[in-house]
Amino acid sequence: MPRDLDTTTRRRGRTAAGEHGRPMTTQTVWADGAGGSVRRRQSRSLAQWFCLLVGPTLILVGLLGFFAEAKFDTATGGDPGALDGHNFIIFEVNGWHNVVHIATGLLLLLGVARHALAKTVLIVFGVAYAAVSIIGLIDGKDILGLLPIDRADNVLHIVLAASALLIASISTRDRADARRPDTSERSRSGAVRAQTSAR
Repeated sequence: MPRDLDTTTRRRGRTAAGEHGRPMTTQTVWADGAGGSVRRRQSRSLAQWFCLLVGPTLILVGLLGFFAEAKFDTATGGDPGALDGHNFIIFEVNGWHNVVHIATGLLLLLGVARHALAKTVLIVFGVAYAAVSIIGLIDGKDILGLLPIDRADNVLHIVLAASALLIASISTRDRADARRPDTSERSRSGAVRAQTSAR
């Protein structure tokens, strides 16, 4: 039975005139709550919460990183020593690194709207950061000659990649919602249905 329908069953034992002593019928009334404006509320899923919390954090880190280093330098001639970022807390950043943080933060914010979209965003995010982690562990100094990194960066990238992929795999609210009847249209219609059965 839908949650937003108020079912009231009235059993009347007295007899009505002209009914020849037969008892009154059992009546079940289905009525909308709050004048037909009740709608099912859905809480955010784990995937959406990850997007909502980590997304703005990455954007903030990217913006603050420009105060530590705003240059868009690169490793020229294959010399990784030419790419020298500056420390932001314990992380090594430059202009490109800051842009990546802002861009991936905005990507996560896209997933806040819907659960299915959040799962897709987390998979893309997790795979991208996993690739960055692997390159960072192999090179140890920069990512593709653009992003300066250190050990703290590698650890952060691994944690973000693993967390995103794990949450994307265990967040399964869509399956539960698919089995749940959609009563929003019935709530908006304001229809009242009566089912009467004689004893």
